[in-house]
Amino acid sequence: MKKEGKPVDTPMDKLDEVVKKAISNNGAQPVLGGVDFSNTEIAFSDRTDAQLKKAYWLFQMMNKPWLVNLGTKLGIPAVRLGLPLVDNIVRSTIFQQFCGGRTLLETQKTIERLAARNTSTVLDFGAEGKKTEEDLNRTMNETLQAIEYVSSISENAVVSSKFTGMARFGLLEKIQSGSPLTEAEQSEYDNVLKRVDSVSHAACQKGVTLYVDAEESWIQDAIDGLVNKMMARYNTERPVVFNTYQLYRHDRLQYLMDSFQDAQKGGYFLGAKLVRGAYMEKERRRAAEMGYPSPIYPNKAATDDAYNTAIRFCLDHFDKVAVSNSTHNADSNMLMARLIVEKGLPKNHVHLNFAQLYGMSDNITFNLANSGFNVSKYVPYGEVRDVIPYLMRRAKENTSVTGDMSRELSLIDMEVKRRGLA
Repeated sequence: MKKEGKPVDTPMDKLDEVVKKAISNNGAQPVLGGVDFSNTEIAFSDRTDAQLKKAYWLFQMMNKPWLVNLGTKLGIPAVRLGLPLVDNIVRSTIFQQFCGGRTLLETQKTIERLAARNTSTVLDFGAEGKKTEEDLNRTMNETLQAIEYVSSISENAVVSSKFTGMARFGLLEKIQSGSPLTEAEQSEYDNVLKRVDSVSHAACQKGVTLYVDAEESWIQDAIDGLVNKMMARYNTERPVVFNTYQLYRHDRLQYLMDSFQDAQKGGYFLGAKLVRGAYMEKERRRAAEMGYPSPIYPNKAATDDAYNTAIRFCLDHFDKVAVSNSTHNADSNMLMARLIVEKGLPKNHVHLNFAQLYGMSDNITFNLANSGFNVSKYVPYGEVRDVIPYLMRRAKENTSVTGDMSRELSLIDMEVKRRGLA
């Protein structure tokens, strides 16, 4: 695989050394004088001074590993016990930063605010890891409602779904192991197929796109089987259903290419959401405990190489592959933007998409949007008790074990200083 060249630093004369380090490690040179990820004026243009100061305080708190660890240990059980004070604290701080609301209706302001900045929304019901048929059906119904809702208020609407919210983890694990299912388990799996087909069919009928999240490697083959069925069924006219490819796994680049060949043979569009991956520590720990080779690349450079190769592959076949470049890595975002420009492709082509999480990487999202590229924010929603695991993951991502500022805090600090608020 071809190695990426070292990005050229953007002008940052006025930044302090900590901010310089954060931007240079997560920035990239502008595309033909266009996108500049160090432009925090554009990134935070819709934040009032008060909102910016609140975000600064919040990311300062999350920058402390001991505080995040304490919050994870105490906060999750406290929220799930229904302690109202804790629920209110979470809702007015970290929930407000990373989630669009508790209900679909509450997300409307967020969707409208993003749309005003030429940024679309990927609605994401925050429930995951459900077990009972009642809960699994609830997730399906909530997803159907999200599809109906977003189709009525937004163009290029996208809904994200975790199939582990509609299929019991243990069942998926058994299917992947190849063990025969009991009669009851087969009936349970038939219900899973009905659920995922219902949401895929609704997305197709309503003109909505459905992103299916990736999972742990020991159930991912079972997830792939479900998603591939849906792509073959519903992606014949346009890319409706997207699978997610975790490129930190050393087999996923080849699997992406194989998926493209299968789509070509089957006569359907491949929907490919590219991510680096979310379960690295868990994957490596399980592999070591169970004595099999880790599915994860040994280092970040190899992952970056695979990821950027996947971007090139998707753009080389953009007429038949719809890609969502779903990463906070500035170099990979800049690579795709640069390739779109160099190849003379339309920036707003429906198959060429970028996405970042709501509440993070605004410097990437809004600078891409400002330059005319298709870009979305993942907007989770749900009751605090349902989304608390998601919120804790976001908090951990924004801690700093070195004592330096996290990337997000550095960017906010840069804008605070630019406005003269420090």
